[in-house]
Amino acid sequence: MYRKSNFCIFAAVVLAAVLNVCVTPLYAQSIAEKTQLCAGCHGADGKPIDKTIPTLWGQQAGYIYIQLRDFKRGDRKSDIMQPIASSLERQDMLDIAEYFSKKPWPDLGQPSASKDVAARAVSANQSIGCTGCHLDHFQGDGTVPRLAGMGKDYLAKQMTDFRSRARGNNPGMSDLMLATPPDDLVALAEYLSGL
Repeated sequence: MYRKSNFCIFAAVVLAAVLNVCVTPLYAQSIAEKTQLCAGCHGADGKPIDKTIPTLWGQQAGYIYIQLRDFKRGDRKSDIMQPIASSLERQDMLDIAEYFSKKPWPDLGQPSASKDVAARAVSANQSIGCTGCHLDHFQGDGTVPRLAGMGKDYLAKQMTDFRSRARGNNPGMSDLMLATPPDDLVALAEYLSGL
């Protein structure tokens, strides 16, 4: 009986030591190590593995932080991102946002829009004023995202989600998308992706 008790204590001590060794490095991780999980979807080279996933490399730090915060709070819905963001502290989100904003914007190899599509997109922009927030050349700034060169499928999905209010973390964008004809949104997505 004594031996069995000692073995149980020994096993518990070894298990605790192993768990401590396995857990401790998580707290000592560099920001590059912490962002390895992101690469699984957003791409190790900054090119998302799925065309409906956004590009993070080179995106505005303030915008990335706000999206992580909104996923954590549940203001922006995603079965994948909410559990990830809910485990992050504010400083983690700020660090991750800064890390990705310093990376070079990747070339997704998307073609430029045709002249007709570009003309329709420019006309839509004049009507709804995208560049009023996203700035000339759609580069964004601070908490406003870069749209130029973003994946066409991602852009189209976000415009549709704002329009249907499925994406509810920016009511002003929903109002703008509702006021824009669907064909103009299609043209904008194609035009922006090719910039």
